[in-house]
Amino acid sequence: MAYDRQATQQSLNSLLSKLTDPDPDIRYMSLNDLLTTLEQANSAYLAQDVHSCSKLVEGLLKALEDPHGEVQNQALKCLKPLVTRLPPEIVTPLIDKLTHMTASETIDTSVPNTALRIILAALPRPDPSAPLSRESQAGCMAVSKVLIPRLVGGTVTANGQSKVNGMLTNDPEKGYSSEALDVLIEVVRHFGPMLNERELASLEETVMAIVENDNAGTVVIKRALTAVSALLAHFSDAQLSTFVSTLIESFRSPHLTSTRRRHLIGTIAALARSIPSKFGPYLRTLAPFVLSAVSEQELSEMRDDDSDTGDHDSEEDELRETALATLETLLGSCTSEMQLYLSDSIKAALRYLKYDPNVAEVEDEEMGGTQDEGSDDGATEEPEDDNDAFDDFEEEEGYSDIDDMSWKVRRCAAKVLYTIIATQQNNPKALEDDPIYQTIAPALLARFTKEREESVKLEAVASMNCLVRKTGEISAVINPDIHLTNEFGRGRTSRKRRRQDSDANLFDLESEVASSLAMSSPITTGSIPSSGPQAEIAKLTPSIIQNIVKLWKRASIPLKQAAISLLKSLALVRYGGLSEFLQQIEDPIADALKTSAMSSGFSVSAGTTSVSSSSLQIETLSLIAAISETHASNALLPFLIALIPGVGCKIADNSSDLEVRQRAIHVLGVLLGRTSGAPKFISPVQRAAGLTLLVDRLRNETTRLATARAIDDIALLASGPDDVAFPWAPLVGTVLKAYLLLVRVIGEQGAGAVLMQALLKDVGVSGDPAVVGRAIGTLLVYGGPNIGVKMEDFLTELQTAQDAQRKCLALAVLGEVGLRMGPACPLTPETFISNFTSKSDKVRLSAAIALGNSGASNIKAYLPVILEGLEASAPSKYLLLHSLKEILQHPESVRPDVAPFATRLWQRLLTASDDEDNRAVGAECIGRLSLIEPTSYIPLLQEYLSNENPAIRGTVISAFRYTLADSSDSYNDVLRPLIVPVLVTMLNDTDLSNHRLALTTVNSAIHNKTNLIVPHLNKILPAAINDTRVNPALVREVQMGPFRHKVDDGLEVRKSAYEAVYACLEVAFGALNVAEIFDRIIAGIEDEQDVRTISNLMISKLIVLAPEETRDHLNALSAPLRKVLSIKPKENAVKQELEKAQGASLGVLKITRELQKAFPTAEASGDQRAWKLYVEWVGKEFTPLIRSLANDG
Repeated sequence: MAYDRQATQQSLNSLLSKLTDPDPDIRYMSLNDLLTTLEQANSAYLAQDVHSCSKLVEGLLKALEDPHGEVQNQALKCLKPLVTRLPPEIVTPLIDKLTHMTASETIDTSVPNTALRIILAALPRPDPSAPLSRESQAGCMAVSKVLIPRLVGGTVTANGQSKVNGMLTNDPEKGYSSEALDVLIEVVRHFGPMLNERELASLEETVMAIVENDNAGTVVIKRALTAVSALLAHFSDAQLSTFVSTLIESFRSPHLTSTRRRHLIGTIAALARSIPSKFGPYLRTLAPFVLSAVSEQELSEMRDDDSDTGDHDSEEDELRETALATLETLLGSCTSEMQLYLSDSIKAALRYLKYDPNVAEVEDEEMGGTQDEGSDDGATEEPEDDNDAFDDFEEEEGYSDIDDMSWKVRRCAAKVLYTIIATQQNNPKALEDDPIYQTIAPALLARFTKEREESVKLEAVASMNCLVRKTGEISAVINPDIHLTNEFGRGRTSRKRRRQDSDANLFDLESEVASSLAMSSPITTGSIPSSGPQAEIAKLTPSIIQNIVKLWKRASIPLKQAAISLLKSLALVRYGGLSEFLQQIEDPIADALKTSAMSSGFSVSAGTTSVSSSSLQIETLSLIAAISETHASNALLPFLIALIPGVGCKIADNSSDLEVRQRAIHVLGVLLGRTSGAPKFISPVQRAAGLTLLVDRLRNETTRLATARAIDDIALLASGPDDVAFPWAPLVGTVLKAYLLLVRVIGEQGAGAVLMQALLKDVGVSGDPAVVGRAIGTLLVYGGPNIGVKMEDFLTELQTAQDAQRKCLALAVLGEVGLRMGPACPLTPETFISNFTSKSDKVRLSAAIALGNSGASNIKAYLPVILEGLEASAPSKYLLLHSLKEILQHPESVRPDVAPFATRLWQRLLTASDDEDNRAVGAECIGRLSLIEPTSYIPLLQEYLSNENPAIRGTVISAFRYTLADSSDSYNDVLRPLIVPVLVTMLNDTDLSNHRLALTTVNSAIHNKTNLIVPHLNKILPAAINDTRVNPALVREVQMGPFRHKVDDGLEVRKSAYEAVYACLEVAFGALNVAEIFDRIIAGIEDEQDVRTISNLMISKLIVLAPEETRDHLNALSAPLRKVLSIKPKENAVKQELEKAQGASLGVLKITRELQKAFPTAEASGDQRAWKLYVEWVGKEFTPLIRSLANDG
């Protein structure tokens, strides 16, 4: 170790000497080698070597003044590893020297400022909740004693003669330094919690002096506002109140200029984003200052000034742009506090949505046209001239788009309207009010065609899209029966399609519609209410369609995609309401499918990012699917005829993006399925061509899954006898059923000999006996005398074979023969029971299954024998229960013959299930028996839940769980009044094992009987949530040798309870209290690994279902997540313990990464300080694991 240190020291001294070499290449390479040395573990001794560190610091500071930029950059890279090695006493002098370098006239001041930021980021971050280490104290002292005084200025020089200007003060020649502001921001990010009130106040005063300076540049103002928002996150309530009072005085100053006013308004926006909960209450006094900038009075005064001077002041437009952007922030971040000013905000946004000082004002209330009384479709009348009102305006003398920046004001106004609409999810009354539909909507629609600027049109379309979607959401709350409940309640829930809408945060019906695939055809369009949001959207629909069609001709790809997204939302929310407009939108849709040009990309409120022809085509195909799934077949005829060729071309075109082809395949499946049984829609030739195209896509691995789903849709919706060709018919059932049917047909056609030889020779005992045996048995019964083997051959094989595999195959063959032949079969129960004594477990179980299989078609001969065996104290009860289970798997065929034995069978099953080894299979038999006659046996199960014997209660609970898989209407009718009382009784069972079974039964009921459970979830869920808590009475200590450790007998119960709650998240999220769920998630993270895994899954689910609530709980989640990651295995831990610890860390890191991706701005928010500290700690401590996860992901 001493030798390594000596060698490293010699290497460092050699490299330092080269830093003064006249050759810049040598200086650069020396710094590069120095960086490598500092990053190695051998340099750790520097923390105790003050002399060597001082020399290194001096060398690097000199390198920062190097005239060559590459040398400077390399010196900056060396600072980070050096700071981590520095003794605490050197930190303060280093920062002091760098601050003085910022005033140098000989070097670029960005270099020392960058160095300061690197040092601040590398210093240990102090944790206010823990004692400070020596290194952390040194960092805090350097910041407090040196850096902050140098930032704000006023420091007295060594000779006491003058004061040093601050890094943040205005330089007469260079102006304000944005790099110095970046240093300040870094100080607050890393040391903010440790700054005292005096330091915070002096920094805030210095930065606000920049904000209120008219001469500060745009970049500097942006950085200053970021600094203010970071500082005020650490202000006390009293300090914040003082700051707001000062801000109000600045607004009321008689010397307030337009520029300073704009900066002050920007300050309000920065604070609303940074500390919305603390800043919100002050908006009662501050919001009027923002609204006054966009008031009618100021607009009139501006117009008068323009008339007097003949020139328009662009600074006024900048002020209004900032005011409207601030309004958008206030409405989005402090929604509840801004409700008082909602009406004024709407008026301001509408006022400036059509603001264009270069054009005479034209009223927009016409919504692009007037109603044509002679029109059959109710659409608005199109003008004869297709030219826009502004087509010739640009040609007017003296007009320049470059000089006109008013479009930015209009764009901000549209964004304000978008935010107003989007933030009313907790205020349904707002969307029911007439102004939203009768004032905002017409104004937005007018912008579709009257607006000149593309970006403003995009915002207008996005805002209208938001209104349509929000209408659907509010309608579902007000009237759950509207459109969706009845239709989608019968939809398939087993297959979940991936949501691919561009707007994941708003109400999205697409996934529900896609999974339902419009099960009934034709669809019955829901009736439109006479009043309310749905009625208002119905009135607006003709104008929306007309304006979309009108803007389409000259629209760019991003605007076309926004319009298509709006049409899709309209189709889903109106649910069949576009029937009379399909021909009008047919041409735009066809044009979108042909689009091949690329677009550069635009950013709009609805979340659109880079837009290309492929994304437009994907969105268009989604629209076609939505229309096909929500509209009656008779309305689709002309629409489908026009679009099917275009869809087919996209499927066949291998040059198209993969997602485009996959969406097109889905659309084709929906189209072929929805037009089933009606040749007038699609001719047999066209249908055959479509199916052939799908077959071709099945051969391609990349499109195979999408094609399989499309074929599934077609088969499910097939209603005509000729829609599915005969060779496809067996595939309607299960694969095995289809296979056996095929084998039977082959046998009946006299072609079984070849198949039999192949089964015996090529497959034989190497295959699965359960499958191969059933195929051979079926062929024996239906193949006739010419297949080469007889049943007797397999009887001989059973009696003479020595290996277990051959015996199992023979038993499976004979069992299938018995099932196929019924009473005519010469086999007896003893043929199978005689093998119950075999030494092989596989043979014994195969014999039991074959006994049940054979007995299923000969109940009178077999069931009495099985019952006698169950009544005797024979060791074969377990096998006989398996035989009985096999019989009961054919409920329809065995019901009449089992009925006379039912009572006796019921008692035998309960008795046999007393034995723990028999309980699982016995419970399944009881459940299957109950389904044969549910009217009689389900109430009987309920009675047995009160039995004194906990073993019987446990058996009955398990039996009831098995019945829940039955989806027949007759069973649901019996279960409807009983299921809730039954589940409540189960959950009250005091036996620990039974209680766990009860929770798993609740989980199964939530998944399988959702419609019966969800209305009564409030009677069941509280018990499940209560079971997620640790029960101290179930925790006991166990001594193993000299060690004691705790055993939690309630762990399995908690795990089952968490699984039940997770099931509720999936199917009944609206019935849950999200805050209560998060409390249990936070507790679950600190629980055992199994519970923690479920808690992580719940967080993933809530990121999508409740993004706002999840973001609000980031601080609360950070503590338990950090606690799990902080657990270190003992030095003598065994392999299993190490793997368990690593698994726990990986699970937490995965969910942390998922939360970071979902809420990328949370770390910059002042309200999420704990989360920010946690994320930074994770990034520093777990870099290798995070990199590994990123590579895997």
